[in-house]
This record gives sequence, structure tokens and C-alpha cells, in this order.
Amino acid sequence: MAWQILKIHTDAASAERLSDALLERGALSAGIEDAHAGTAAEQALFGEPEGQPGGQSPPSLWQDSLVTALFPPQVDVGSALAAAAQAAGLPTPACEVEALPEQDWVRLTQSQFEPISISPRLWIVPSWHRAPDPAAINLVLDPGLAFGTGSHPTTRLCLEWLDEALTPGASVLDYGCGSGILAIAAKKLGAGEVAGVDIDPQAVAAARENAAANGVAIAFALPGELSGAQYDVVLANILANPLRLLAPALAAAVRPGGTIVLSGLLAQQAEEMNALYAQWFAMAPPVYQEGWARLTGVRRP
Repeated sequence: MAWQILKIHTDAASAERLSDALLERGALSAGIEDAHAGTAAEQALFGEPEGQPGGQSPPSLWQDSLVTALFPPQVDVGSALAAAAQAAGLPTPACEVEALPEQDWVRLTQSQFEPISISPRLWIVPSWHRAPDPAAINLVLDPGLAFGTGSHPTTRLCLEWLDEALTPGASVLDYGCGSGILAIAAKKLGAGEVAGVDIDPQAVAAARENAAANGVAIAFALPGELSGAQYDVVLANILANPLRLLAPALAAAVRPGGTIVLSGLLAQQAEEMNALYAQWFAMAPPVYQEGWARLTGVRRP
């Protein structure tokens, strides 16, 4: 029998209550997305105040939301929806129910991640794929629960810098390491001592597993667990607000003459961030890719 997908169009005020109520009444999973995703009316939620009226924080959900819930074949979806709406204090909404045939979910998920060529010599290869070019530098990656598969422009921008500009033997700190992809790339591209930091314990665990799968030794840790050493290169692929708050600490982690590489920035945030870091670094012009930016600078003595 086919699984069942329930789809409900609703507003932001009702979406979360309805999603939680569906989970309590038999849904195996429930999610909320922009009802206008993929159209000109799509609303971006970046989690930062830039671009919002008066600098206010953006809404946490879309005004026109689409609630999607997955139910087992045997569940009466109509009854479950009615009970969920009553529990949420809402009238029973109109809905669509689609059949979802049985599939090999592991293979389906893995098929979404294909090998990625960063350059002719540098590839990202999911752990379940064969390397397209065995002679290349191949980063074997299992994203797990951590951010960083190499497909996002901010990650690619940092990998491209490492591929083009990393000096062999340089020490590297990856701040906000996620899956560990940048730290692993640095090590396999010839870096010396490499360390990675993340505030998420699951990311640290995933990064350690990915480093082991690539046969490289990297010190991944939570903030505060590493010494206050200085590095030849500090990479920080995180959002603009953390980059503002962490600017003095990141600057202090770069030795005089060393390089900082910043990403996770929207294109419109680049010039302001360049000006902030110019207190400590001789900043180069931003590099842009698909609406995102990468900044680099050399630490002044």
C-alpha cells in the first residue's frame, strides 16, 4: 500500500499549531514551507534583520504556508486532520492527499548527493559513490546531521580559495566547521596543522567521522576546547551576525601576515563586512557567486 502525503495551505499563525497537532495524531513527519516556493512570490527567510523594515528580525514562518504531513497507509487521514484541527483550535481546513509509493528511502536520499567537481584536481565524493577521477584529490563526505556538502555557493567559494591559494604547510583553523569539509580539504591540499571548531556537538562528531574516512588527522572541538593559538589561515563560513560578533576573536586567531577567509554572506552584506574587518586586515575586493560573497584579507602586523 502507498504512504499518504497530506498537504494543507494555511497562514503563519496556524501552521505550527497544526503541524504539531498532526504529529500527535499519527503523522510520521510534518513540515512547513513557503506555499509560493519556486515562484516569483517566494519569500526568503534568512534569519537575519538585513532587508527587513527598520532592521527588524524577519518572520519565523511564511504568511502563506504549506503544511505537509506523512501518514502510514492504514491511517484515516481525514479523521486525523479533523482531530488535529480541533486540538489546535482551528476549523478543519481544506486539504489534498497524495499517494506516495513504497521506495528505497536510503537510495532515494543518497541519489540527491552526486560527486561535485570544485576544480579539475579537487572533488567532493559522497561516501556511497565511486570517485569519478581516482587520481584527483577526493574529499569523501558523509554529511550526516551537519551542514556542508559542497553544493552551496558559500562552501564552494571557500573550497575554491583553498584550491587556488592555500600555501602547503600552512596552519588552518575552520571556525564553524559543520561537516568538516573545509578543514578536510585544507589538510588534503597540503596544509600543516588543521583544527576545526563548531558550537554543535553533532557537527563535531560528524566532522571527526568524515576526517577518519579521509585518513586525515584534524583536531575538531567545541569552542573553548582548543588553545588560543594563532593560524596562518582562518576560515569562517557562517552568517553575517556571528561574523560581526566574532570579528575580534577571529582576527586574534590569525597570525600577522596570515589570511582570513569569510563566507556565509549575502552579496549585499559584503561591503559592510569588508569595512568591519578592515580594522585588522588589508581586505581584498569581495568575490561573488549566485548572490553570495567571499571576503579575504591579510592580517596587519
